[in-house]
Amino acid sequence: MSDNPNELSKEQQILRAMRKTLTSVARDCAPRADFESPLKTETVENIRMCLGLISAREQELAAALGLNTSARPVMAGGDAAPAAVQPLEFIPPTKH
Repeated sequence: MSDNPNELSKEQQILRAMRKTLTSVARDCAPRADFESPLKTETVENIRMCLGLISAREQELAAALGLNTSARPVMAGGDAAPAAVQPLEFIPPTKH
C-alpha cells in the first residue's frame, strides 16, 4: 500500500477493473425481448460468484483501511435526512 490513502493499491485497481469488465460483459450479453441469453446459466452464476468475491474483498480492504462502507451519497447542499414524500396530483393535459 502507498502512503497516500486516496491512492488505490494494485489489488484495488485489479478488483475495480475486474468488476467493471464483468459487469460490462453481463450488460452487453443481457437478453433482449424475445431472445435467449447467449451465456449459459453456469456462466451467469460464475459471473455472480466472481462479483460477490470481488465485493467481499473490496469490503475487507476498506475495513482494513478504516473506511466507512455504510455511507450513502448525499446531494450537495442537501439535507442528510430524507425528506417526506410529497404526492403528485394528476393535472389533466391542456388543449393547445
